[in-house]
Amino acid sequence: MTKAKPNTLTIAGSDSGGGAGIQADLKTFRALGTHGLSAITAVTSQNTRGVTAVHTVPLAHVRSQIEAVFADFPVAGVKTGMLGSAAITRLVAKELAARQPAWLVVDPVMIATSGARLLDENALDALTTRLIPLADILTPNLPEAEALLGRRIGKAFDEAGADLLALGARGVLLKGGHAGGREIVDRYYDAHGVLAFRHPRLPFEGHGSGCTLASAVTAQLARGKSPHAAVRAAISWLDKAFRGAWRPGGGAVHVLAH
Repeated sequence: MTKAKPNTLTIAGSDSGGGAGIQADLKTFRALGTHGLSAITAVTSQNTRGVTAVHTVPLAHVRSQIEAVFADFPVAGVKTGMLGSAAITRLVAKELAARQPAWLVVDPVMIATSGARLLDENALDALTTRLIPLADILTPNLPEAEALLGRRIGKAFDEAGADLLALGARGVLLKGGHAGGREIVDRYYDAHGVLAFRHPRLPFEGHGSGCTLASAVTAQLARGKSPHAAVRAAISWLDKAFRGAWRPGGGAVHVLAH
């Protein structure tokens, strides 16, 4: 018989274009040797050109999905992505606080690549005060980090990393793709200091890269890696996925080779 795989859960929105959200998470989980579970918080109408509609799932059904998963599966890791509303964010935080999964990675999805807002403005307080303090690793990009801190970061990355840690997560992976320049520098902060991961910037925009990276970190944690090793392995795998990316639709963005 095939050896059992760790179970990993994504709580996030669905992307009808298949490049981000739940779809990217499940592809990543499978590629990295875990069994993917899902609780869908929102259904988006989107493609490589942009997001045209967002429908949030009723609270009772979000809760029932989470309950169904935890009632049957030993969950080795959880990743949260697009939550959509303050009410859903509070619900997810309450459920996860009660269930205390071994690992929790929070990707604070707020704005799509196209610019569409994916988290209502009232949800920011619930995110920072209820969900992030439960996280083992928080994975914001620079615009998300600025929204969480309520200020511009500029080049003060280490100061921002310390302030993001102060929100309560045990580790912060501050993604550097929005910083510009020929090189991308991702920085991981925790109580031991900072690790910097440098790699060349490729000449295109990858759709769902944030979702994919957070899911890759979750899968690596679920498979037994330490946070430092999980982040390193996830970034290395994402770089390979970027190098195999292509344009499946009419938009300019590429989907990753999960």
